[in-house]
Amino acid sequence: MTTAAAGYTGTMFPVENLRDWTGLDIIDPESKKIGTLEAVYVDTLSDEPLFVTVQFGLLTRHLAFVPVVGATVTPKAVRVQYTKDQVRDAPQIPTDGELAAADEPKVFAHYHLDYGTRPERRLARR
Repeated sequence: MTTAAAGYTGTMFPVENLRDWTGLDIIDPESKKIGTLEAVYVDTLSDEPLFVTVQFGLLTRHLAFVPVVGATVTPKAVRVQYTKDQVRDAPQIPTDGELAAADEPKVFAHYHLDYGTRPERRLARR
């Protein structure tokens, strides 16, 4: 997949491709490693990828959510548009945890994204 297809033209990643990148490094715009891509979360209506979870931490591992909009793929990493500090300050779950429905709006709000008003869950892990 080329970087043009990966985000800057507005084209979304196919879910299948993102799953193939599980375990790759997630890096910020300055090439600082944030962590490792752990899972893909898609919009429950469109099945389009919205977020990935990034695993980080030395003794206690956590997962933070980061949007995939505008992300690009390098040979060994996925570069996101958000800084390492922004991602590490995002809502987190334990590596064996699950994002509670009540916490979904907080993930969107952290990145100043519109959550909308749908009554059903917005995110699903793929």
